[in-house]
Amino acid sequence: MDTSWMDRQPAQPAVELETGKAHPARLYDYFLGGKTNYPADRAAAEAMLTGGLPTARRDARASRDFMIRAATYMVDQGVRQFLDIGTGIPTSPNLHEVAQSRSPESRVVYTDNDPIVLAHSRALHTSSPEGRAVYLPADAEDPDTILGSEALRDTLDLSRPVGLTLLLLLHWLPADAGSRLVRRLMNELAPGSHLVVSYLARDLFDNEGDAAALEGTFANGSTNKLQGATRPEVEALFDGLEMVEPGLVPTNQWRPTLVPVQVGDPALAAKGVVPAWSGIGVKR
Repeated sequence: MDTSWMDRQPAQPAVELETGKAHPARLYDYFLGGKTNYPADRAAAEAMLTGGLPTARRDARASRDFMIRAATYMVDQGVRQFLDIGTGIPTSPNLHEVAQSRSPESRVVYTDNDPIVLAHSRALHTSSPEGRAVYLPADAEDPDTILGSEALRDTLDLSRPVGLTLLLLLHWLPADAGSRLVRRLMNELAPGSHLVVSYLARDLFDNEGDAAALEGTFANGSTNKLQGATRPEVEALFDGLEMVEPGLVPTNQWRPTLVPVQVGDPALAAKGVVPAWSGIGVKR
C-alpha cells in the first residue's frame, strides 16, 4: 500500500482553538452524543434546544443519515471522489466509510476550519488500503485555497466526477459567501459531479419567531453567525444543475428508504419535518 501521500501533508501552524466560543462542528458533535465539545458549545446547544429548535438532536441525526443515503446514491451512480466541506468532528460512519464500503477505491478530501477537527481527523479519517481519505484545514469562504491545495490535487482528479457535500454548512456563512463557494467549486468540477446540500430552512419552522430566536442565539459569542434560507434561496444554489428526485425536500424526506436509519431511532427520525432543505443536483 502506498502511504507516501501521508508524508506530504503540509505542516500545520499553531492556531487558537477558541474553545470559549461555540463552533458549529462541536455543536453538531454535542447533538450526536459526542464528547468533543466545550462549555461554550454545550451552552449554545442547550440554548438552541430551548430557543427555537427543540428537535436539534433528532435533526442532527437526520442530517447524518441523509449523508449516508446521499453517499450511497452517488457511489451507485459511479462517483468515486468526494469533497466534503465543513466535515465536523469525525463520527462513524464517516463519508469515506460509507463510500469505501461500496467502492473501496473511493477517495475523499475533508475540509473544516476548526483545528480540533484536524486533530481528530488525523486519527479517525483512516482510509481503506485501496482508497484515500485526507483532511485539509481550510476556510469555506476561501474556495481558491481549497482548490489550489496540494492535498486536494494529490487526492482528487477534477477532470472526473466529484461528489461535493455541503451539509449543514451554508447557513453558517453569509449568503453571498455560500453562493460564491458553490459556484466556484462547481465551475471547477467535471460533468457528472454531484452537489449535495442541506440548509437550515426558515420556512419550515412552525412559526417565524422560532427561526428568529434560533438565529439570535448565535448573534454573539460564537465563531459563526447563523442564518437560515427559504426554499427559493436554496433552489438558487442548484441553478444549472439537474435535480435528483425527489428534488429539494426536508432532510428526512429525501429517499428515506434508500438506506435504513443508522443514527438514532428510526421512528423518531421519520417523525415530523426536519427544518432543513436537502437535495442533490448533477452537473451535466
